[in-house]
Amino acid sequence: QLQLVESGGGLVQAGGSLRLSCAASGFTLDDYTIAWFRQAQGKEREAVSCINSNPGSTSYANSVEDRFTVSRDNAKNTVYLQMNSLKPEDTAVYYCAAVKFRLCVLSARFPYEYWGQGTQVTVSS
Repeated sequence: QLQLVESGGGLVQAGGSLRLSCAASGFTLDDYTIAWFRQAQGKEREAVSCINSNPGSTSYANSVEDRFTVSRDNAKNTVYLQMNSLKPEDTAVYYCAAVKFRLCVLSARFPYEYWGQGTQVTVSS
């Protein structure tokens, strides 16, 4: 069974940090571009960051640039999202998604193939 599983969410105070993990099972992430999305209550899903299948190429939404860092460890079949200087407006359910595509596409409209179940991130003020 092909699946992605996110972990690492939780409750943190503003200014704090969290590291989310996205672990793949049933397939290897080496040839996949991975993106992180988030969806706040009552809002549309927003693309946050992505990293393509050739390590080193990343992209970030303006709202998180310089605060979030995406990385991948192909040996562990896992992608990470390090979130620093968190703000209350970062509160959302965070999802990772994978597509077998060489480029990093930061768009919720792009047809990502596999999705995780999401992990809640709550930032208190």
